[in-house]
Amino acid sequence: MHKLTDKQYEEYQRLCYARDHGRLLTPDGLRFICEACEYDPEKIGKHFLEVLPKILCEDK
Repeated sequence: MHKLTDKQYEEYQRLCYARDHGRLLTPDGLRFICEACEYDPEKIGKHFLEVLPKILCEDK
């Protein structure tokens, strides 16, 4: 059985926190965004550019 290093465990904890707070984009989430933007690359890009500053502000 493999043992985790402290660094690996910390990364795991960060991923769990991100998952629990809705910060991981799953394939289903990406599909939903693409469908909502009618698969238009410009609309999808605009959506991500509008959301990104909000996400970055939350991390500070």
